Amino acid sequence: MKTRIEDALLLVALALTYATQATANDWLHYGGDSGGSHYSPLTQIDKDNVGDLELAWSYRTGDIERHPEHKAMAALNVTPILLPESAGASLVLCASMNRVIALDPVSGKERWVYDPDIILGPPGNKFLCRGVVYWEDEVAESGSMCKHRIFTGTKDLRLIGLDAVSGKPCEDFGTGGTVDIRPDVFEDVPDLREGDVQFSAPPVTIDDVVIIGMADNTKFWRADNPSGEVRAFDARTGEPRWSFDPIPRDPNDPAASDWTEEAMQKTGGANVWSMMSVDYERSLVFLPTATAGPNNFGGLRPGANRYANSVVALNAADGSVAWHFQLVHHDVWDLDIPAQPILVDLERDSETIPVVIQLSKTGLIFVLHRETGEPIFPVEERPVETETVADEALYPTQPFPTAPAPVGKLVYTPDDAWGFMFFDHNVCKEKMASFDRSGIYLPLSKKGLLTPNALLNWNGAAYDPERSLLILPVSQLAMFVRLMRSDDIPPELMDIPKTGPIGPPTEMAGTPYSFQFSPLMSPLFAPCNRPPWGELVALDLSGDTSTRWRFPLGTLDKLMPVPLPLEYGTPLAGGPTVTAGGLVFIGASADEKFRAFDIDTGEKLWEVSTPASAMATPMTYKVDGRQFVVVAAGGHIFKAFNNISDYIVAYALPE
Repeated sequence: MKTRIEDALLLVALALTYATQATANDWLHYGGDSGGSHYSPLTQIDKDNVGDLELAWSYRTGDIERHPEHKAMAALNVTPILLPESAGASLVLCASMNRVIALDPVSGKERWVYDPDIILGPPGNKFLCRGVVYWEDEVAESGSMCKHRIFTGTKDLRLIGLDAVSGKPCEDFGTGGTVDIRPDVFEDVPDLREGDVQFSAPPVTIDDVVIIGMADNTKFWRADNPSGEVRAFDARTGEPRWSFDPIPRDPNDPAASDWTEEAMQKTGGANVWSMMSVDYERSLVFLPTATAGPNNFGGLRPGANRYANSVVALNAADGSVAWHFQLVHHDVWDLDIPAQPILVDLERDSETIPVVIQLSKTGLIFVLHRETGEPIFPVEERPVETETVADEALYPTQPFPTAPAPVGKLVYTPDDAWGFMFFDHNVCKEKMASFDRSGIYLPLSKKGLLTPNALLNWNGAAYDPERSLLILPVSQLAMFVRLMRSDDIPPELMDIPKTGPIGPPTEMAGTPYSFQFSPLMSPLFAPCNRPPWGELVALDLSGDTSTRWRFPLGTLDKLMPVPLPLEYGTPLAGGPTVTAGGLVFIGASADEKFRAFDIDTGEKLWEVSTPASAMATPMTYKVDGRQFVVVAAGGHIFKAFNNISDYIVAYALPE
């Protein structure tokens, strides 16, 4: 058996070996930096030479080959990170089935693989892992085991600490490298099944703590859903440091005045399933919280339901609330806050302002002061309709930012109907006319609400600090939501198997209601609203918050029986990355293409076919004098786009 000294010597040797192959790093966090700006200062690849990019290497995680039975539920949305030289300079990522993989950033060859051997039962959401986080123990001796650590969360609720150089578990973290959170969660809701709750977003680290949120799960459609608690652990030992429950349980909490005593004790959810951000200078952690449960009925949780559907800034030392801002009051539309809060400095009126840019599923964008949560652009509380089912109590107002303008439609009418032919156009027009309401923040009913949804989602946006440009991938799909009494629904509809909220009616157990949530599709399986269905948008935040440019993103050749390359845009899932070379890199579209655009004009400068759709955010780095751009190409998460794979592809200029 190897001694700890032998392990340490091996780590030093590995680190020295790797450092000779990669001499710089540029992408240390999921979002590029800890504030999720998706920005790189690299300039080797620029507008003049981006057209010369070629495939440098490709790698397959092997998940599809190992687990073909779970292929339909596997989603490769990961963004790798590049470790610093002192930690081995590896490119590190997690695969759909939670294996953590370290690659040589120059060749793409495997350096190490750690398999957590997850429980492979049905996932609460999908088999996915969007990233890992790196942490350096600054008091540990140089070359010692686990001075440099990778933390990852698993589908089966384990937080795992690994040595970043070797991939071996950190034995001093938790039990043999693992903190098992299942007992805590399962004790809260005794009838939970394996897979009902999972982790999918990367943890974050700040100072000497590692923090992880709870992913979406099937229980959030129920009245007795689990807590959406965010947990912080000692990054060295795994001992609990603090926790934050987005539902205030303490009557002395400032947000408790908005809740009834019964709702405070029984309501769950408001979890943080998306990516968190960290401000190291201010010791703040920023949480994008989800809807309090159940998602589409709030009769058991009257009030605005703060801290749900909010940006919550926590003090990293103890998890106390520094400030919060609620984007949706008393959500019954499943408008959870989906994207990582973007922490940047905004230049306005000769003043540098630290801000949080928060995207929403409605297409509204909120820009808040990072230290106080006060809006930088005014936000108005506007009256909304509240007349709904007898046992519901909608909130009388909702917040609307006066700027920037919404990036998508907020209301659909029959005049927005579209079709390839006269026949499907008329069917779509009749469907749109069949709903009694259209818009955001309107009461739900049995007849149904026609509404935009997921205009801006987990993929987030990228921010160019030189130009004050926010680059956004925008999906525009007409959706409908119905609220129905469960005893009015034919049993055969309720018995249809479900793998998520989209599709047949879903019962909200513990309430008398079920909901149905689905895109409005034509007989030819195209969205019923007119294209573009996916766009890339550049929003100027420096002056009048105007739109600099917007263009359709994606062609229909992979989505139609006859491969017509119509540039109508496709539904998008994946984020952009911008560089100081004046470029925007993005996959996201369902047409299996990866592209680069001129950030000043929106002109497409480069396009390449990928093995499957690149439904992830790309990253870029420079090693040994050569800049690489890397993206995961795993296919679309929806079954309609059935080319699902497990590729990581890297591009660079010819040597």
